[in-house]
Amino acid sequence: MAQDRVVVIGAGIGGLAAALRLAHAGLSVTVVERAARPGGKMASVPVGQLFVETGPTVFTMRWIFEELFAEAGADFVDHAKLTPASLLARHAWSQDARLDLFADPEASAAAIAEFAGPREADGYRRFCARSAEVYRTLEGPFIREGRTSPTGLAQRVGISGLGDLWRIQPFATLWSALGTFFRDPRLLQLFGRYATYCGASPFTAPATLMLVAHVEQAGVWTVAGGMSALAGAVADLATQRGATFRFGMHVDRILTEGGRVSGVVLSDGERIPADTIVCNADAAALGAGLFGPEAAPMGERLAPAERSLSAVTLCRAAVPRGFPLAHHNVFFSDDYRAEFDTILRRRRLPDDPTIYICAQDRTETGAAPAGPERLLMLVNAPADGRERPLTPSEIARCETNLNRRLEACGLTFAETLPPVVTDPAGFESRFPGSAGALYGRAPQGWASTFKRAGARTALPGLYLAGGTIHPGPGVPMAAQSGRLAAAAILQDRDSTARSRKTATRGGTSMR
Repeated sequence: MAQDRVVVIGAGIGGLAAALRLAHAGLSVTVVERAARPGGKMASVPVGQLFVETGPTVFTMRWIFEELFAEAGADFVDHAKLTPASLLARHAWSQDARLDLFADPEASAAAIAEFAGPREADGYRRFCARSAEVYRTLEGPFIREGRTSPTGLAQRVGISGLGDLWRIQPFATLWSALGTFFRDPRLLQLFGRYATYCGASPFTAPATLMLVAHVEQAGVWTVAGGMSALAGAVADLATQRGATFRFGMHVDRILTEGGRVSGVVLSDGERIPADTIVCNADAAALGAGLFGPEAAPMGERLAPAERSLSAVTLCRAAVPRGFPLAHHNVFFSDDYRAEFDTILRRRRLPDDPTIYICAQDRTETGAAPAGPERLLMLVNAPADGRERPLTPSEIARCETNLNRRLEACGLTFAETLPPVVTDPAGFESRFPGSAGALYGRAPQGWASTFKRAGARTALPGLYLAGGTIHPGPGVPMAAQSGRLAAAAILQDRDSTARSRKTATRGGTSMR
């Protein structure tokens, strides 16, 4: 049977989703992963006796995983334990300026009214309505169906939907669009931060990213065991459906024969034949030729200014003091524009960074844990991990500036162990070819969204998945890219099977 052998390069969530769907469809699937376990960026690191989640920490768009598991004949709730969050995040600018956002928009509006006045609360309600409109306009043709060009998107929505496309302000920046809803600079900061979910600056990212607000209001959950456990659940089900995993190995080259893929060569020289390959690596790694010259044109080569943000992360086991941490917390800098100018124009770490902290042992109902807590701290950084690695003194200064900002908001720590630090060079080491960029291409301007490659490539048999591929970064979007890749493979396979030439009895005398 044609195209039965599939090799998936990378066990990130996009590769896992594709492997699960294809294995359930009866194809012979082998997943090759350079790390020791599945998940890609969905990982944890040991800090003393604790394991701290070091990658994505927010779980949204649950429907993608419910549909993925249903397509494999399973029920998602049997494989992952989720707890809904009513408190989305706690935000702070100083010891006295704090604002909580909630899954209930009216609860958030009431908090905003108390924080910044009734006019800003009304602006928030209008903003929520617009973000819902943006999401409704883009979910079907862009997220579910993978329309990767402006023409394809316009054709899908039709004449009646062109007005909807215009109303979502595709040509405006997120920052300018937010100015039509809010005047308080702190709220501009808060909702402008949604651009960083895709690794971009709110001053250049498209206004369509306001849909993140609607996605969060539709549901945010915590996953028992962390996001790395979610990756493990998908990998386990793929194994049950027949997929084979090869951990601690990486693909050295994609082989071609007769103008299409024919297999891969592993780093130890072993060859694995394949009729179909799903590349779940960074698209820049493919474009840089890290999988051989034949596949290189299927990737992309990004200039530093085109890359998404990177980060410096600190995984800590510490006892927080002075600030009532929630599960998700954001501590904002005094000057947001200066912060992004420093990162993206001067290519330096900011002296006054905005900091995200995931307090992984905090729940809305439980008391604060006794003893050290698992804390992931993150500040944005330029993705120059290949050309200009940060020096030890720059990392030390980053920690100093981070602690200074937290202290200004009333948060200090009784440190028990040194933190585990990952910088852009560390991300480049884990994900070669990325230069440390966490999200691939940064969305800058309306057209950047359509520059991401789709599932199909011009090289027959080679398909793409992952956060650097359409529809974009983030756990649910990367998983959706894997579903789109699997759907494209099965569709192409079916089309090839139906058009296959066969002999017909009776010769030329048959009518």
